[in-house]
This record gives sequence, structure tokens and C-alpha cells, in this order.
Amino acid sequence: MSTPSGFDELIHPSTRLSVVALLAATEWADFPFIRDSLSLSDSALSKQLHTLEEAGYLEIRKEGGGRKRRTKVRLTSRGRTAFEGHVAALRAIVEGAGPAAAAAPATESAVAASGTGQQQQRAEAGR
Repeated sequence: MSTPSGFDELIHPSTRLSVVALLAATEWADFPFIRDSLSLSDSALSKQLHTLEEAGYLEIRKEGGGRKRRTKVRLTSRGRTAFEGHVAALRAIVEGAGPAAAAAPATESAVAASGTGQQQQRAEAGR
């Protein structure tokens, strides 16, 4: 199976996907809100934000100074496009797995192994 168009290896790890999904639902988010919402440590979140920022997916702003310094984060248009493409690719993977398996035609061996197949064989033998 080939990887669908739009699948983004950078966003795919669960922590980064969670960060991007959270940011997709808002314009700007404060660092503590993201950290607490995702139950991450400061260092784990900082690392993920840095990786996403380097890719151009996030904009990070630091406001104020000293103990009142606030870090705010938002998705860039590039990040939003990448997230939407990744979600579409994941949906394609999931949708491709479900209906195809359910709609596959039954093989003769599968029918013969079923109770219906065995009953049909007995009925034909009794004729």
C-alpha cells in the first residue's frame, strides 16, 4: 500500500499531531495551555514546538519579560495546510481499509467453509 498524498511524517508522531490539532482549533494558544492540555513537560513541549517552528509550521511569540514572560504559539498557513493534508491522508488510509475488506467478494473456499456452503452441498448430494 502506498502512502497517500498529503501524509506528513513530521506531523505524524502522536505528540506533534496533538500539538498541531490543538492549535488548528484556535488562533493563538499560550504555552501553559498547550502543556497542560496535552499533559506534557515544559521541555517535551519546547522540543516539539521547536521542531515544528523550524519546519515553518508554527509561529512562536514571546511577550513581556522576566517572570511575566508569556510564550504564545499559532499555526502558520503552511502548518495549517500541512495539518489538513495529513488529516485527509489519514482519512484515506482508514476509509481504504474498511469498505474494501467488507466489500470483497467471497471466494469459493470461504463459501464452502461456511454453514451455508455445506448445506448447499448436502442438498445437491441428496438430489
